Amino acid sequence: MAVVGVTLIPIMVQKYQSPVRVYKHPFELVMAAYERRFPTCHLIPMFVASDVMVEEASEDGSTHRIERRCALDVDAPRLLKRIAGVDYVYFSQKNTLNRKERTLHIESHNETFSNRVIIHETCCYSVHPENEEWTCFEQTASLDIKSFFGFESTVEKIAMKQYASSINKGKEIIEFYLKELQDEGITHIPRWSSSSDSPPPPRPTSLSTSPPDPPKLVITPAVSIPLPANAKDSTSQDTKQDIATLQTDSLTEILAGTPEDKLDADYIKRYLGDLTPLQESCLIRLRKWLQETHKGKIPKDEHILRFLRARDFNIDKAREILCQSLTWRKQHQVDYLLETWSSPQVLQDYYTGGWHHHDRDGRPLYILRLGQMDTKGLVRALGEESLLRHVLSINEEGLRRCEENTKVFGRPISCWTCLVDLEGLNMRHLWRPGVKALLRIIEVVEANYPETLGRLLILRAPRVFPVLWTLVSPFIDENTRKKFLIYAGNDYQGPGGLVDYIDKEIIPDFLGGECMCEVPEGGLVPKSMYRTAEEVENEDIRLWTETIYQSASIFKGAPHELLIEIIDASSVITWDFDVCKGDVVFNIYHSKRAPQAPRKEALVAHGITSPVVNNVQLIDKSWTLGQDYSMVESPLTCKEGESVQGSHITRWPGFYILQWKFHNMPACSATNLPRVDDVLATLQVSSHKCKVMYYTEVLGSEDFRFVNVTACCDVQSLGSMTSLESSHSGFSQLSAATTSSSQSQASSMISR
Repeated sequence: MAVVGVTLIPIMVQKYQSPVRVYKHPFELVMAAYERRFPTCHLIPMFVASDVMVEEASEDGSTHRIERRCALDVDAPRLLKRIAGVDYVYFSQKNTLNRKERTLHIESHNETFSNRVIIHETCCYSVHPENEEWTCFEQTASLDIKSFFGFESTVEKIAMKQYASSINKGKEIIEFYLKELQDEGITHIPRWSSSSDSPPPPRPTSLSTSPPDPPKLVITPAVSIPLPANAKDSTSQDTKQDIATLQTDSLTEILAGTPEDKLDADYIKRYLGDLTPLQESCLIRLRKWLQETHKGKIPKDEHILRFLRARDFNIDKAREILCQSLTWRKQHQVDYLLETWSSPQVLQDYYTGGWHHHDRDGRPLYILRLGQMDTKGLVRALGEESLLRHVLSINEEGLRRCEENTKVFGRPISCWTCLVDLEGLNMRHLWRPGVKALLRIIEVVEANYPETLGRLLILRAPRVFPVLWTLVSPFIDENTRKKFLIYAGNDYQGPGGLVDYIDKEIIPDFLGGECMCEVPEGGLVPKSMYRTAEEVENEDIRLWTETIYQSASIFKGAPHELLIEIIDASSVITWDFDVCKGDVVFNIYHSKRAPQAPRKEALVAHGITSPVVNNVQLIDKSWTLGQDYSMVESPLTCKEGESVQGSHITRWPGFYILQWKFHNMPACSATNLPRVDDVLATLQVSSHKCKVMYYTEVLGSEDFRFVNVTACCDVQSLGSMTSLESSHSGFSQLSAATTSSSQSQASSMISR
């Protein structure tokens, strides 16, 4: 907020980033079409006039620069125009055409009210990187409203409405003039060459009176954003939604990256659906932000889009929940769940759910016979953790099926339909531990798989259903609840029932259809399969650590330390660890004498007495750093969610101690463009416990080779931290179990 006198004036900043628009015409032909938009364009009623102020060309004619002053008649309330004291808004536009490089750079800004409102736009036409007969177009813009006579919010809405309208018309305008050229018999314009005739000399021109649009940069409206069939009117609901979306968005504008990092408009329409221009901008900017700041695996575009939709395209809110989900996926290796998770036999026999064809919209169809499921028996036999894993594997399979159906049906399919049959539901399904497990599963799924449920059909709901619904509904997002259709008794068989959503040929036999359904019929889980709480708890721990990793807990004042004895100098200590919770500092020490037996006093001081907790302390309190032991590497601060791989070449034989120590996270600084780590840090719940999963191995110097050594590493000196790849160990196998590549994480370690 800026203080003007005693009045608080809001500073509103809005950003726009277009996808790459592709015209399947040569650059020279598109330029000829673009020039026909001047001095005025009947397709843009508010663009009433433009005059050339400066025009100049290089001696060989390869470069042509022209400056125009454009007038716009803004569609604003008459009262606002009278208060502002203007009828038109004027913009300055600078175009630089490079015929040799085949590029046109456009830069525009407002002259009217420039001390109150700052509008800046840059556009670029260039040759398609893979097809020189096609032309690409990109556009970025920003609107910064400092003050406007108390009408800041109104001006912002008018600006965003008219700018969105001009974007929608952009491709239509260029295509119109391309067709006009074709009708005149102009289908080819030769490229510039050094032997080409130079263009006519520049001609100064006076400015004619004309109107403007402050926040709408119609001077360069040639943007080829596809317009949805239901959004041709600039005052449509989509446009209103776009305005509301950008009102709350203050993320710093993200500049375009390399061509391979950009999104193509045709790709968006084919695989992601009809998005409004401002929705496209939100997707592109959030995606680019992840590419520039996130160290791990970047989610697919459709998954990023789900998080944006879940937060009504508010980038800040979507980024927050997406960062949390990415950390969760990394910690639990969810990306590899379909390859690593094998459901126990009891789930295969008694879990009454499965995939069954697709609905009328092409969405994958999942059927769950909840009324036939023995939730108590499954929880007692498997535990909550295994049930959660099974549900997560179902969701991962759903994502995969959506991708497949998108290819099969030739249109974007990003969610699935779930059919829940409640016949048989009774009070035993309200068993408290079972409801608790259900609520936890709903919470995890809601947080990490938003906008994946397209429709939920609940059939044959009994009288007890309202009780269950009362317990569950508060944990379900409001937008998700709107997708629920509930049928009591046999109502699903009548008009407006199941046949409206599922083809008659695939309605399951147990619902009166003719299609055989392979979903298990369920039944009671034999009590002989029940396990005690201790057995289930130990099994859950075993499931999470059923790899070559070991798990350790770190507390404030109680680091975890690992002893490695080295016999031969120049051996290589390798490590790979994931920071699952909290932030830690990683150290490596050397001592000539062996430490005493591990101590447990610090754990008792923290109230930790469980034998399951792995925390070992080796360095005696009486030891003095520099005398009894020495630090052989600089401390490395590792943040929650990071994977770290590296190695140390030993100088001397003796005892090496790897230490993970609790690290107090400093307050993250406020920046216009926060990193993923900073966002996560602000979201962390304060805790005095950290957790790491690690793997270590000692190799002989002949058994490894260095990779990814940067200029800051001296591979000839001993004791250097660097990544390695072993051909005789299981160390390289770890790369398949982390969401970050060994190359990126090793580079991160080296740079630190």
